[in-house]
Amino acid sequence: MFHAHPRTALPVATLLLVPLLASAASAHALLERKEAAPNAAYRGVVQIMHGCDGQPTTRVSVSIPEGVTGAKPMPKPGWTIATTRSAYAKPYPSFHGTVTEGVTTITWSGGSLPDDQVDEFTFFARVSDAFEPGATIYFPVEQDCPGGGTRWSEIPAQGQDARALKNPAPAVRIVAAKGMAPGIQTTAATPAPATPAKTETGASAETRAGTLAIETPWLRATPGGAKVAGGYVTLRNTGSEPDRLTGATIARAGRGEIHTMSTENGVMKMAPVEGGLTIAPGAGVALKPGGLHLMFLDLTEALRAGETVSGTLTFERAGTVPVTFTVAPIGAQAPGATAPESGGHQHHH
Repeated sequence: MFHAHPRTALPVATLLLVPLLASAASAHALLERKEAAPNAAYRGVVQIMHGCDGQPTTRVSVSIPEGVTGAKPMPKPGWTIATTRSAYAKPYPSFHGTVTEGVTTITWSGGSLPDDQVDEFTFFARVSDAFEPGATIYFPVEQDCPGGGTRWSEIPAQGQDARALKNPAPAVRIVAAKGMAPGIQTTAATPAPATPAKTETGASAETRAGTLAIETPWLRATPGGAKVAGGYVTLRNTGSEPDRLTGATIARAGRGEIHTMSTENGVMKMAPVEGGLTIAPGAGVALKPGGLHLMFLDLTEALRAGETVSGTLTFERAGTVPVTFTVAPIGAQAPGATAPESGGHQHHH
């Protein structure tokens, strides 16, 4: 059985790799994404680059460190998924309230990945605010083959170079949201967000994050005492790879979700978008009233028309991107619009 580093000692980070324990020729596994932001979603992609001495990989297991919550594996055809749940050392906030336990180990088994082929094993999780920029989190990985396996579980002591370790655990560096861009993509570094256009309030009309254009983020004002608010934005992907919107935050809300709205038999229905919202290459997605939109819950303060509110949008490839939302009147159908005349339902999202 793999002996993980004590959970309380693990800072959070992106994983790096899997040399083997028994043989001189080692297997090789690494985490694709090597940076993450606190209080944001993280997409972990364990890449298995080859097997063990010519043998196929038949089992991959990743340990989720303390402070990384809500871990969920992505199904993989031909493989069986098993998870281990454990109590956390302390409660953590999440998109759906406080959590006290969750998945701490994810294992894919029963498949066979030939030595001369590569594949990816994916999970989603949330990095809590227990980590500050500059910290490192470690995700120990196990890779097994019929004749042996590798355990990358060693964590460097303070001041020690991880390269001096025989079997270092894969690591993820924690960065501030505004510093997420460099290194978060595997194809190219993301440039710092640009602000080529301004709205009348001075907020950015467009923000660039790698191949993504984030156009005119805005919110609807809320009446006093309201606990939810609708958010809207247009996203365009100018690259050749898809990206996915996985989360959103604003300074005055406890959590944010991506929702869809539809009308069936005259009844308006709203539901969360599970797994995030895909932005296909060369395409765009408009989040707007009456359809796809952001829902911000547990408001701590009303949103007032004419002001701006800081927030973030989190993507699988582009990482966590700071944005500024403008606030339009209650019931507005577009940013900068006036409120609709009375008589309509002004609280639809």
